[in-house]
Amino acid sequence: MVASKVKYEEMRQQRMEENKKKLEQLHLPLLSQALNKAASPKPSPMKKVKPRTIRTELVPVRRSGRFANKPAPHYKEVTFYERVQLPRRIVYPKRDLSNRVYASDEARAWAIEKAEKLESTLGGDYPTFVKPMLQSHVTGGFWLGLPSYFCKKHLPKRDDTVTLLDEQGDKWPTIYLARKTGLSGGWKKFSVDHDLVDGDALVFQLILPTVFQVHIIRENGFSEENAREAASKV
Repeated sequence: MVASKVKYEEMRQQRMEENKKKLEQLHLPLLSQALNKAASPKPSPMKKVKPRTIRTELVPVRRSGRFANKPAPHYKEVTFYERVQLPRRIVYPKRDLSNRVYASDEARAWAIEKAEKLESTLGGDYPTFVKPMLQSHVTGGFWLGLPSYFCKKHLPKRDDTVTLLDEQGDKWPTIYLARKTGLSGGWKKFSVDHDLVDGDALVFQLILPTVFQVHIIRENGFSEENAREAASKV
């Protein structure tokens, strides 16, 4: 019984040696080491951003009160860095859209007629057009689309800043979007500052390549003129 166990152990050792030689011939241990190294790559270090320096000062190093009567303290150099701040965004008060006032057809037609009469008196030295105001122009979206034929003929082919000049000579810069042929940023401020409402009619006169002289015809003038006409007939 003991002899059979010894013989089995010898045979097992012999097979292990034979298997080890086969593995070495196939270079499997080297491949295993290469795979282990490839599976754990070293992380790349993060790029450090150096902050901008404002100034450098020498400040005294903090000392214990027990050394108050000792010689003057030594100093160390302290660096102050610039603090980046974003510009504040201007927020305009929102209009109460629940109390929108819609112009009557008569008042709207009257304002357009008055605007066209005013346009005819301006002469042909500068290009002009009449733009009646809608709710989308003066509340909510505040987007003003301009006549495409006018934009293609007279305004820049790329986005640009277009200045609106009112009848008092004050200026309002606006952003002109060439592809959309309209005024975006800045138009809201002009509309709010001039209390434009649905039914008003504006006459735009291009006095410079990117400057409009704007004349405003108020739709609420319709009832006032009617009252004057009625009074004159009495």
